[in-house]
Amino acid sequence: MGDTNVASPLVASKSPINLQNMKLAPPESLDAIAPPRGTQSYPKESDLPRRAFATSDGVQLSYIRQGSGRPIVLIHGWSQCAEQFKYQIEPLSARNDVIAVDQRSHGESQEVSYGLKISRLAKDLYELLTELDLNEVALLGHSMGSSVIWCYIDLFGPERLSKIILVDQSPFLTSDPHWTQQELEDSGAIFTAQQVFEIVAALRSKQAEQVTRQGIDGIVTKYATAEMKEWIVQCNLQMPRDLAGTLAYNHWHMDWRDLIPRINLPTLIISGRASGAAPWKSQEWIHRQIKGSQFEVFEEAEGGQHFMFIENPEKFNRMIIKYLG
Repeated sequence: MGDTNVASPLVASKSPINLQNMKLAPPESLDAIAPPRGTQSYPKESDLPRRAFATSDGVQLSYIRQGSGRPIVLIHGWSQCAEQFKYQIEPLSARNDVIAVDQRSHGESQEVSYGLKISRLAKDLYELLTELDLNEVALLGHSMGSSVIWCYIDLFGPERLSKIILVDQSPFLTSDPHWTQQELEDSGAIFTAQQVFEIVAALRSKQAEQVTRQGIDGIVTKYATAEMKEWIVQCNLQMPRDLAGTLAYNHWHMDWRDLIPRINLPTLIISGRASGAAPWKSQEWIHRQIKGSQFEVFEEAEGGQHFMFIENPEKFNRMIIKYLG
């Protein structure tokens, strides 16, 4: 397997990496065609009710909490933030207790140079559920948020959980040059080891913001507006770029392929057909490994890239509400 088979949603410090162009037959969708995007009104970020709690290692984590009913915790991706779920919080809170947390050094949570690894983020999540005394929790993880869920299950089992929703995260992001093509497809790897080193170095350099902007360009559809892309970029930039690089190095080296087949919680997997961050075949592999799981794909015309919950919130929200029951 040569490096030409690996694509990246980010731009390394030396040269751009081309995105994969995957044109494959679409699976059946849970819902019919989504209504036109942008037909609903949503709250401003400043209107979302914020609270905070301290982790066992002294980090203040900010979280949004709204609604009542069965709890659902929304976990953002690498270098993202809780406010990106603003399109989900109000619709879901009509019948659920919705919590969206800024993970350490992200969003409005405290910036620290320690604990920037998936295992500590999973511990933070466990402590949040314990602090709020939440049980029968549905966890929704976008991108790295899914890795945090996998690590939570690895460390704590299904404790306090009822079901999980995994949104566009590959089982292993860094490729092995000795893999077969099938292993590459199943893993969803989008980086070589050298590319990881280069991107992390770029995030610690004067090129950091440029790398971030180019990265976002690679993980939204052609229908995304300039305003939407700029908002996502600004969410990213709330996390200092050097800290983002530290977390990326850990996150991109985590291999969850041994854990995923052992998951026995009800699971919904959501993918973007054109995702530049998690090739959809890797999401199909996750579906095959988790007995009884559901698998849904957003086509590109439906906002089917890495941020489908931002690009097409109406369809995404209907899907989540139906799954929660």
